[in-house]
Amino acid sequence: MSIVKINAIDVPAERADMMAQRFAARAGEVGKSEGFEEFQLLRPDDDRTTWLVYTRWRDEASFEAWRAQAFAGGPGGGGSHGCPPAQGGPVATGSELWSFNVEQRETAP
Repeated sequence: MSIVKINAIDVPAERADMMAQRFAARAGEVGKSEGFEEFQLLRPDDDRTTWLVYTRWRDEASFEAWRAQAFAGGPGGGGSHGCPPAQGGPVATGSELWSFNVEQRETAP
């Protein structure tokens, strides 16, 4: 069964558009990784400032292999969250990685 990783990222409201732009610049990159199953960038639609980066992976080894590459900061890597290097400083003020096993899943018919 799949594993889910959720990165909860604190983004001040005035930097929200920059956050969206940084992820848009990397669209499709995580999907090239072995064992990748799904990505969602969840932007709050209320007064909260915590964004959720949801990824689902075949197994822990696939996630760790992607993470080692994405956070390397070298060619193809990008440092923080696999995003392009910061221009104008960091967007987020902090983040926390949550990890789950998919216990049950249902999709629309």
